[in-house]
Amino acid sequence: MSDEPLTPPARSAGGNGSEVVPDYPGVHEESAPPPPLSRRLRDPRTIVSIVLPIFIIVLVLTALPGFHLDQLPSLIANANPWLLLTAFVIYYLGFPLRGYRWMLLLRGAGTEVSVRDSTEIIFISWLVNCLVPAKLGDVYRAYLLKLNKGTSISKTFGTIFIERVFDLFAIVLLGLAAGFWSFRAGMSPEVQIVFAIGLLVVIVLAVGLFLVRNFGGRIVRRLPLPARVVEFYDRFEEGLFSINARRVPLLAFLTVLIWSTEALRLYFVVLAMGFNLPLGLSGGLFVALIASLLTAIPFTPAGLGAVEGAVVFILTTLYGATTTQAVAITLVDRAISVVSIIILGGITYILSDKTKAPRQAAAIETRAS
Repeated sequence: MSDEPLTPPARSAGGNGSEVVPDYPGVHEESAPPPPLSRRLRDPRTIVSIVLPIFIIVLVLTALPGFHLDQLPSLIANANPWLLLTAFVIYYLGFPLRGYRWMLLLRGAGTEVSVRDSTEIIFISWLVNCLVPAKLGDVYRAYLLKLNKGTSISKTFGTIFIERVFDLFAIVLLGLAAGFWSFRAGMSPEVQIVFAIGLLVVIVLAVGLFLVRNFGGRIVRRLPLPARVVEFYDRFEEGLFSINARRVPLLAFLTVLIWSTEALRLYFVVLAMGFNLPLGLSGGLFVALIASLLTAIPFTPAGLGAVEGAVVFILTTLYGATTTQAVAITLVDRAISVVSIIILGGITYILSDKTKAPRQAAAIETRAS
């Protein structure tokens, strides 16, 4: 079945003029629209996942040697606003790049979507990832595409998964290159451990993709799984391996550009703070990519707690920043990469017609029942 735009045909309940029941072309998953974001935020588990890491961060900061809370406001207030604005603009240039890359992946999977729409959906999904744990923004992204374009959720998950593979390869390879250049005079045991973990991730990813590509379908069909699970896997694999080989260099180039915006954001934040740190572009890339890798931790929204701790540790241990300087850099950087997403993403969520489609579809189904 084709993944054509969502145009729900009427299915009469008996020709008595009753409301129609929508039929989503190409979608076989039995699923209801996700609950509104406001309901997610009232969920006790979401509240705990946000409050607990913040509480732990505050406790750890107060116990850190050399941390001076009274100096923190002045350090942040004295930052160069133009350099901070540059960091902000560069960071947000990454979103249309992400939208263009996802558009190419979706086109390979048979779904036509504009760069504007793909960027808007990605931005809203990032808002969800900043507010709720377990990377539910990716799930919400798949729902929004299904309800706006009629694309099956499992196929969309395939495109998101291969997107994540490109990201992980880029993070590890660029991080290793940046770390090698940044620490070419000598690597500490901590850096050597990071390098070893990075190489292991690349090897596991490569082997995993090879096994899925060559043996995944046969293994799934030999297992005693329900037909629905097999169908889900088939559509997932279709989305996963639907990219044209000729587009791989372009996708790789876009991925490098995307993660360069992450590195440049942190680099300009450090410049704006005016601290004399031997970070440089390679160091900014190394720290930013390590932080981005930790955002994949699903227990807290946007890796809250893990990212801040890692960035402070790296800046103080490897680049000689004082604890107060490292905390100031981390707070300003996270204000750009998380707080601004919550503010601007919240506005986008309210105004976007993409988020209204689930409610409209749910209302039709409710009236039909």
